[in-house]
Amino acid sequence: MIRNLAFILPFLAASPALAASSQWQTSEGGSVRIVTSGLPDDDGRLHGALDIKLKPGWKTYWRNPGPSGIPPSIDLSRSPHIKSAELAFPAPVRVHDGDTQWAGYKQSVRLPVTFTLDRADVVTLIDVDVFLGICETICIPFQASFSFDPGSGADDQSDAFAVQMAHAALPSPATGTFGVNAVSRSGSMLTLDANLPQDTSNPELFIDHEKSHLFGTPTLVKQGSGTAEFAVEIHEASDDGLAESSLRYTLVANGRSVSGAIDIP
Repeated sequence: MIRNLAFILPFLAASPALAASSQWQTSEGGSVRIVTSGLPDDDGRLHGALDIKLKPGWKTYWRNPGPSGIPPSIDLSRSPHIKSAELAFPAPVRVHDGDTQWAGYKQSVRLPVTFTLDRADVVTLIDVDVFLGICETICIPFQASFSFDPGSGADDQSDAFAVQMAHAALPSPATGTFGVNAVSRSGSMLTLDANLPQDTSNPELFIDHEKSHLFGTPTLVKQGSGTAEFAVEIHEASDDGLAESSLRYTLVANGRSVSGAIDIP
């Protein structure tokens, strides 16, 4: 449960850093920084990572943590030359917190981020706010401000390695032999059929949707040889915004993970 959505921690600010990464900002449960690598490509995309270092026993959220969580976000309002900042997420784990459960990370994690600039030939100052939730026995919001010039250390090898490791940890694209291959709906329930690697035990499915609050936690209904069936409850059994929309998912099995999307009928 979140303890007051008013900011419990003070707003944190960093002075400009002369490196391809920001300074670390520290909260009660851990530290956060932004790290980048290289210069923008021809399309103005600058690759980086949101580096979250958690203290033992602390956790943070996936992109769809559940009805009461705070997914990580980046506010670009102070960076007019950055058009977007797209976060990507490695496979989460299921966190059981009393009577609730949610999707997140129990260990330190790097979330790849792609900044898209309005000009490909100029490296602009990254001046952003980051907002996320971190949890121990309760969950608290963490907001921090970062300002740095990624071009001042674009060839830093340790920063490049951190970004490479963040991207390497992402799920692979789903395939016909490992991924969700069919979805059906009956009233307020969705059924998702998946293909899995052979000898899989305890597969887990994590889902995301633009109206994620309408969906319950996927549950494993049955598992066969190389197959699995998951059920997902729709909290409001209506077609408002769901019919023919896309459900994003991450499927985890035997230490491997894939991500994909499938249309809701």
